[in-house]
Amino acid sequence: MINVPSTVKIAFRALRVNKMRSALTMLGIIIGVAAVVTMLAIGSGASKMIEEQISSIGSNLLMIVPGSTSAGGMRMGSGSQPTLTIWDAEAILKECPSVLDVAPVISGTCQIVYGNQNWSTGVFGTTPNMLNVRDWPLASGRPFRDQDVRSSTKVCLLGKTVIDNLFGSIDPVGKIVRIKKVPFTVIGVLEPKGQSLMGQDNDDIVYVPVSTAQKKLFGTLFPGMIRLIMVKAKSLDALAKAEVEVTDLLRQRHHIVHKQEDDFSVRNLTQMFQIAENSMKIFSLLLGSIASVSLLVGGIGIMNIMLVSVTERTREIGIRMAVGAKTWDIRLQFLIEALILSLIGGSVGIAIGVSGATVLSAMAGWPTIVSPLSIILAFGFSGMVGIFFGFYPAYKASLLNPIEALRYE
Repeated sequence: MINVPSTVKIAFRALRVNKMRSALTMLGIIIGVAAVVTMLAIGSGASKMIEEQISSIGSNLLMIVPGSTSAGGMRMGSGSQPTLTIWDAEAILKECPSVLDVAPVISGTCQIVYGNQNWSTGVFGTTPNMLNVRDWPLASGRPFRDQDVRSSTKVCLLGKTVIDNLFGSIDPVGKIVRIKKVPFTVIGVLEPKGQSLMGQDNDDIVYVPVSTAQKKLFGTLFPGMIRLIMVKAKSLDALAKAEVEVTDLLRQRHHIVHKQEDDFSVRNLTQMFQIAENSMKIFSLLLGSIASVSLLVGGIGIMNIMLVSVTERTREIGIRMAVGAKTWDIRLQFLIEALILSLIGGSVGIAIGVSGATVLSAMAGWPTIVSPLSIILAFGFSGMVGIFFGFYPAYKASLLNPIEALRYE
């Protein structure tokens, strides 16, 4: 019967005899595991960041912008032709079965003033539905209502960045701010959302009723004209169907005939972020695969050293066989030595990888997430490397002829 504890002790004793060689043998495993853990942490952090960006804009979103116009043969680009109206938004909500909610938007940059403080920010005229479309709750106060839109009430909701620059630690709810010299009552505070994927501050924003924005702040060339429409589909699966329904309805409403170019553009925001997320996952997998090459190199190093060890310890193997050691005793001894080398190297590599991910996150500001699964995979893989590359030297040692091994010089 194989005495495993005794075999482990012998393996540790053999490794301690050549401490420097054992340490250098583990170096490849240490570097490989550390690289894999760090790269997976970077990839997981990037995926998490993109998920937060998706949640910051809202889920299952379509954005409809006006089409382009031409002047003197020059095409002015999307949004240069005012083609969308509030009534388009209302029709989309009523006539598109796959659409859950709709929010029209008219926007611009304005100077907002409170007391002796002022701040330039984006002001968005919209409807109460916007908070549902963007999955954006209030931290305090109340949202504006349909009655505020119908009456063009001068009320507003403020983002955290605007509050920090105008009010500091003062509660802004109920206070009066001036937007383009027009007094507005602050009725609510938006929950912080942080930065967008492009680095823009989501919290540097003011929401006002769309009718108020049209009449008091921006005006319109035509009654009911808006700059864009945000559409929330009922589910992610219904997003593609909602896009088709919206496109068909707007073509019908705008009297666009077959083969005529649309005077609007529908953009699938959720799909764009998901493509970016999938690309990042593939990139992190690629980085992990490249880093795992170091594990392969480390495994080859273990096999080389174990083959050298078999040659150096041929007489020892012969003596053990002569006193009754079986083939599996010899084989297990060298397998355990290879496994110990790889597991110790894997443990050190995990510690270095976790530390490296933490330092990288602190110094570069790059989000990193070290998941327990990545640590388990790295540790398990390092053990598999030890067994795989240690098998041949162990097998070779177990096949030695005891008499020839005893005669070996």
